[in-house]
Amino acid sequence: MFRATSTQPFKGSQLAAVVIAVGLALVPAAAEEETTAYSPYADREYPTQVFFGDTHLHTSFSGDAGAFGNRLDIAEAYKFARGEQVTATTGQQVQLSRPLDFLVVADHSDGMGFIPDLIAGTPNILAVPEGKDWHERINQGGQSAVGVAREIIGLFSQGKMPEGLTYSPDSPAYQAAWATTVRLADEYNDPGKFSAFIGYEWTSLILGNNLHRVVIYRDGADVAGQMVPFTATPPHGSPNPRDLWKWLANYEATLGGQVMAFAHNGNLSNGIMFPIDKQYDGVAIDKAYVDQRAEWEPVYEVTQIKGDGEAHPFLSPDDSFADFENWDVANLDQSQPKTQEMLRFEYAREALKQGLALEAKLGTNPYKFGMIGSTDSHTSLATPQEDNFWGKHTGVEPSPKRMVGPLSLGAARSLYKWNYVASGLAAVWAKENTREGLFDAMARKEVYATTGSRLRVRFFGGWSFDPADLNSRYLARVGYDKGVPMGGDLADKPADIAAPSFLIYAIRDAMGANLDRIQIVKGWLDVDGNPQEKVFDVVWSDGRQQGTDGVLPPVGSTVDVVNATWTNTIGAAELGAVWNDPEFDVSQRAFYYARVIEIPTPRWSTYDAKHFGVPIPEGAPVAVQDRAYTSPIWYTPKG
Repeated sequence: MFRATSTQPFKGSQLAAVVIAVGLALVPAAAEEETTAYSPYADREYPTQVFFGDTHLHTSFSGDAGAFGNRLDIAEAYKFARGEQVTATTGQQVQLSRPLDFLVVADHSDGMGFIPDLIAGTPNILAVPEGKDWHERINQGGQSAVGVAREIIGLFSQGKMPEGLTYSPDSPAYQAAWATTVRLADEYNDPGKFSAFIGYEWTSLILGNNLHRVVIYRDGADVAGQMVPFTATPPHGSPNPRDLWKWLANYEATLGGQVMAFAHNGNLSNGIMFPIDKQYDGVAIDKAYVDQRAEWEPVYEVTQIKGDGEAHPFLSPDDSFADFENWDVANLDQSQPKTQEMLRFEYAREALKQGLALEAKLGTNPYKFGMIGSTDSHTSLATPQEDNFWGKHTGVEPSPKRMVGPLSLGAARSLYKWNYVASGLAAVWAKENTREGLFDAMARKEVYATTGSRLRVRFFGGWSFDPADLNSRYLARVGYDKGVPMGGDLADKPADIAAPSFLIYAIRDAMGANLDRIQIVKGWLDVDGNPQEKVFDVVWSDGRQQGTDGVLPPVGSTVDVVNATWTNTIGAAELGAVWNDPEFDVSQRAFYYARVIEIPTPRWSTYDAKHFGVPIPEGAPVAVQDRAYTSPIWYTPKG
């Protein structure tokens, strides 16, 4: 690894003296700059605030969530996200440490309205033998209800749901459920304070292989309510992403609204999430595919409760941080084991690299996406923090036994309940907390993912950043004036500049852990058109030195496993650097994104062990290094 031109890390003890606030963007203080106007804050055209939220939450309206026992509806999900204390399905009181700024309730597109009827035992449900059986068992609760959920998921995954139990979009129950969804989003939307987005999850499964997308609207109920969601079930829907993109285009053309889609959990797709030659159905990846995917899917959900999807150690063997909360044993319903050949089509970093090659071949990069995190919780509770983790579904809400046993739905039994991940959050740089402001920021990819903490990250790329820029009192203004933010494209290289420079700055979560290091991940196409990658340690804490092999020693750990505590006596409260690419080739397509790593803190399994007085299961990690992944900045050579 290389240490490029950079400043020294800021000292955590100096934080109070040297850091000031610009809106919500914290920057190091320095001498006052000359400005054309006396007030440097007047007429700012760039975002000064970062907002944290969850773009992927399920309530009792989702078939699997309701079947698992969730009885908290959409209204309860919004109340909780706004910071209110609520009673969980299991009867426990729960509240966030701080309210979220926005939420997307993304209940499943398929089967809306089914679960309330199943619980109630409506005549059409009881007329189907499976429906009668499920109704009786689901109302018994406990493991009986969990068994029903698993059966429903398994049958839906394999396209074998019984006739009469598939609620189509033209049914009254489905339409009533969607009307309730959009009405409540408008009711809880509070522009400037809390943004409640209308959305749903398009739940495509190809024999258990995950192709899910969360669909998010910029619009309110007056527009979104006019058209029911697109399902993954024929004849009213399709499991093919190309058909989803057609539906999105038709929605905008017909109603004049705006909408986008976020894919997630490529790690559970068994090699079909990021195709490079042909789709799962054998249809070639062509110009239409790359254009449409780039248009409709500007952001990828890179981390969530079912595994982190940034990188994998098999694909990135030189990256010591790639082995982080990976789920890599099977597809979504665990009906088919994973093979190593599948991995390169499942992870975000590999997709970003392959996107460069597809752009060189077809003219458009279909994997030119920004990165966010979200929970995919099915409890109606968006709880990504390690010390406040409420699990994937009601069956694994906090209890002395929730870490024990497999979570397998199928034959490939290799995952356990402690494998669930307390992740993540979507961080959005926007001018205001409104649907429109946040949606537009997502569309331009000025977003980043965190695995649960609310650390703040700025990342700019340009051709003329200088180490002195890091000391500017107005860091964001310098970044926008001299470069582009995360999600942007570098302009043409000036003739007198050898390589691009990047301005990166991060400050820890005010309630969280210090920072270990900031890295920049570079991907590029070599002279033969083959994708390559390299991870650069750019700036780090505690005065450590890289070894002769270029490797930076670990930051250490203060985690007290027995008491589930840690201290901020290592690491830095903030880190920043200006970094120049030491291996830049003007002829090579490339991308760069920042990865910010925190010091170790107790994992949720360790908090559980302390709270309930139970042992940590064999194999379960006791600590975690939470992190942030910024959206990339891309470089494309002329010609």
